[in-house]
Amino acid sequence: MMRRLILVFVSLSLAIPALALDFRSAAGPATVLYDAPSTAAQPLFVINRGYPLEVVVSVSGWAKVRDSSGALAWVQQTQLSTTRMVVVRAAADIFAQPQNGAQVDAHVAAGVMLPWLENLSGGWVKIRLPDQSIGYIKLDRIWGA
Repeated sequence: MMRRLILVFVSLSLAIPALALDFRSAAGPATVLYDAPSTAAQPLFVINRGYPLEVVVSVSGWAKVRDSSGALAWVQQTQLSTTRMVVVRAAADIFAQPQNGAQVDAHVAAGVMLPWLENLSGGWVKIRLPDQSIGYIKLDRIWGA
């Protein structure tokens, strides 16, 4: 019986498609995050435009989101943008190509937010720099991709 249950569990697990992470960014210049899905709830944080958030669940015009520290909060869905941004975790190099040993085009400090363009194989992320040029950063150096 136990063997049969394990087989059923494994079969169901393989049938469920992997869910992609849903990253958004704060749309307004001062986006309020709450402890419950209501403007009458306790405000927890105010974040700047562009700050990346992972949408964990959406309910009736509200989204439960996770920030780069792992904290969970609620935000009105109208305060979220589909523009994806990433935040640099620790000072990092931006490379000309998505490969180790490539030319370093820029250095960015921790906390800098950059527009996300694409996740690439090998643990690289394509981003846009403030001068509008394209660069590549290692996935483990950022949050939000």
